[in-house]
Amino acid sequence: MILAAGGGTRLYPLTFSTAKAMAPVLNRPVMEHIITLLRRAGITDLIANLHHHPDQIAAYFGDGSRLGVSLQYSPEREILGTAGGVKNVASFFGADTFIVVGGDDLANFDLQAMADFHRRAGALATIAVVEVERVSEFGIVVTGDDGRIRSFQEKPAPEEAKSRLANTGVYMFEPQVLDCIPADEFFDFGKQVFPLLVEQGAPFYAWPAAGYWKDIGNSREYLEANLDALEGKVGISPAGEEIAPGVWREGEVEAEGAAIQPPAALGAGCHLDPGCRVRGSVIGPGARIPQGARLDGCVVWEGVEVPGITARRAAFGPGCVVWT
Repeated sequence: MILAAGGGTRLYPLTFSTAKAMAPVLNRPVMEHIITLLRRAGITDLIANLHHHPDQIAAYFGDGSRLGVSLQYSPEREILGTAGGVKNVASFFGADTFIVVGGDDLANFDLQAMADFHRRAGALATIAVVEVERVSEFGIVVTGDDGRIRSFQEKPAPEEAKSRLANTGVYMFEPQVLDCIPADEFFDFGKQVFPLLVEQGAPFYAWPAAGYWKDIGNSREYLEANLDALEGKVGISPAGEEIAPGVWREGEVEAEGAAIQPPAALGAGCHLDPGCRVRGSVIGPGARIPQGARLDGCVVWEGVEVPGITARRAAFGPGCVVWT
């Protein structure tokens, strides 16, 4: 299940008029990268819950067949929370082990390795964790030597942190975990289900994930995710052809006379006026960069016309610019 119902409030104003799962990373919705990750692991029966701008997601992904998966949807008139949304589609999972991924997570984990760990441990629930430096920005997971989860800390101060293992929001469950979630009400994994599993002494484990992960919930993390992907740190590549070392173009673009310094990704139909300069940036399809603009480490969304300014580490969205 992909959790795609949230409003993306931490990404405002970029997500005022856009579903957070549709926020582009290398000119593809982040949810598309999630689906590709799941498909690589052989997970092809998917469902996503919807609430904020649901029609955008359904219109783009359809039944999932274009991406090699079967995708269903669970619209929520009222937000049910991370766990409540999963409980709402309990019949979809049947008696199978299932995985839950946040709709704003960018990762390249080996999910088959996670499944192997989950089964070997005899786990009811497993959380993928990664070691982080900024512990005060994450839910921190405290484990025993055997990997069993003992407790949690929510965004602790560095001097108070008992661990540096962050909860990535990538979960694997046995269907029995659904018994811990009441039906038809708001319920949260982190605040309600997980403390209950610890209290009950359930077989609840942390899997140390190797590879890239970033929660793109705020503008700084969102921009970093795009730049990391552009630099080849995520395991995904820009679409289209590499027309010069480190410069990718998808479809026809107009860029004669523009200074383009790698790495850069140019979306189909974008227009870079003579005399503009782009370095280390992702330019969306149909976007326009005018003469005199200087972009360094920026992300420009589809169809956006950038003002003729110098900008470093900024995201240009529909009617807005977010600086980080």
